[in-house]
Amino acid sequence: MKQILTDEDRSLLDKRIVETEKQTGAQIVLASVARSDMYVEIPWKAFAIGASIASLLMLFLDLFVLGWLSATLILVSIAVILATGAIFALLTVVFPPFARLFLSPPRKETETMQYAESLFLSRELFSTEGRRGILLLVSQFERQVHILPDTGVRDLLSQEVLKLVISNMTVDLRRNELRKALETGLDGIHVALASHVPGGTGKNELSDEIIEEEGI
Repeated sequence: MKQILTDEDRSLLDKRIVETEKQTGAQIVLASVARSDMYVEIPWKAFAIGASIASLLMLFLDLFVLGWLSATLILVSIAVILATGAIFALLTVVFPPFARLFLSPPRKETETMQYAESLFLSRELFSTEGRRGILLLVSQFERQVHILPDTGVRDLLSQEVLKLVISNMTVDLRRNELRKALETGLDGIHVALASHVPGGTGKNELSDEIIEEEGI
């Protein structure tokens, strides 16, 4: 189920963004997207696996339990196999947690990263003085986080730092606590940047409004 930020959530996060930007000199944009890709292959994968499982079960039943085959039994077996595959495919559409079972980690990481990069460019988050923009994106279906820092702060946010921040955020996402996950991300960025002398112009160059999209 997609997690929605309430007005109170947005108000609290807006304040946290302002505080973090003031103390770090970075320009931070938070984004929440329902999903980063359609993943049209997931229902087909589910259908194939469901049909395969049903085929094995029907084969076992025919050979070792009933011990004989008939035209009627063959038709019933085909119907059961197709119905099982269809049910598996339908479940991926209705229940996102079931659909995620057929989504590989590299695929969801790649799609979330590509969505973040596209959003960064389309919203022109690179237009800050000193290139100190940071996009923190949560993709809810994939339960993935991608943090995309611009060149002015990239050296301060190493891959090790980002992995730690993302790992902490993922814990909150698994509990369906979207606001808490975003707050955890802001805390991690603050800790990583606060020890350095803030740069930038001191003015708010990017909108603090949280981006919420349905995605692809």
